[in-house]
Amino acid sequence: MIGISKLYCGTVEASDPLRYGRASRQLPSHLLQFAQDKRPVVVWNTTSVCNLKCVHCYAATTPGQSELTTEQGKALIKDLADYGAPVILFSGGEPLLREDLPELIRTATASGLRAVISTNGTLITKGMAHILGDMGLSYVGVSLDGLSEVNDRFRGVDGAFEMALEGIKNAMDAGIKVGLRFTMNKRNVAEIPRIFDLMETQGIPRICFYHLVYTGRGSALKDEDLSHAQTRETLDLIMDRTRAMLDKGLNVEVLTVDNHADGPYVYLRMLKENNPRAADVLKLLTMNAGNSSGLGIGCVNWNGDVYPDQFWRDKTLGNVLNRPFSEIWENKDNEFLMRLKNKKAFVQGRCKTCRWLDVCAGNFRARAESVTGDIWGEDPACYLTDDEIKESAPER
Repeated sequence: MIGISKLYCGTVEASDPLRYGRASRQLPSHLLQFAQDKRPVVVWNTTSVCNLKCVHCYAATTPGQSELTTEQGKALIKDLADYGAPVILFSGGEPLLREDLPELIRTATASGLRAVISTNGTLITKGMAHILGDMGLSYVGVSLDGLSEVNDRFRGVDGAFEMALEGIKNAMDAGIKVGLRFTMNKRNVAEIPRIFDLMETQGIPRICFYHLVYTGRGSALKDEDLSHAQTRETLDLIMDRTRAMLDKGLNVEVLTVDNHADGPYVYLRMLKENNPRAADVLKLLTMNAGNSSGLGIGCVNWNGDVYPDQFWRDKTLGNVLNRPFSEIWENKDNEFLMRLKNKKAFVQGRCKTCRWLDVCAGNFRARAESVTGDIWGEDPACYLTDDEIKESAPER
């Protein structure tokens, strides 16, 4: 994650994470990306069932697949808590279709884990919102792809936008922090200004703009990814709108996700603007340390399979029904996993000689593999120019 509001707009300083020792379990949620120990945030795809048909779903869910039972899920949660994972993110499919979700959330929060959910928002009734709040849920991320017709076209169900908006209101009324999740592509990039407008009118305090990752159903959208020029224009728009909202006195958090080239891009823009905070931002980017697949982010599938992240579906590291997640994550006999934890030593092409390797870590390996066939090849979504990545470039 690249915190646009934190970095470009200065809502966080490099000294802030240092005050907590940069330990995952000690850092507040908004500073977690700067943790030094990189204990994994774990995404648990709790179910294969969903009530929508999103064209870019990374999970490409199939109904009827086996899922961890309540007791197996509780065992997973206990292991994650004992291991020191700071956050468990309940996802799917649609996690609210699991009847035991409130019980699982309560188990997580009672174990000291921060519990959050990723949902399409359509099933958050007033009653469900209050149940989730009572169980200690700290955050709800609701996925939107635009307003009204655009969103419903992506989601495959008429009325999905209005149902999601009602769910957002219900969650906020119940005192739960809500954020939006928006996956950027050519079909919906023009919706971004309207999404910012929605945040302002509805008082939504957080948004994550996701770069497209070519996995699951999203593989079919490979040609719909933004061009490098469009990506740069979009990042500029996001920075400008974030600054404008904060200048209005709105307390918002804006992040981009799944393309760590955004970090150097923000820094280089700040240098061009002679921003006195640029050096501080570079320190924060170095603390962030770039892509964290297999290190600071992990995924457990509905059947217990463990993946390096929630997008890389064909790289199974083990199964929690056979071995605890903590042991799978520390398995030194798994050469692929150990390389992921030190991916900077193995990336090739532009990534290998890029001066931003320490703040990017070679970007997204799953996206590189999907296009080049090489796990360690160049990430095709890196939009930095050759001049911007040269070791001898004078700006740094």
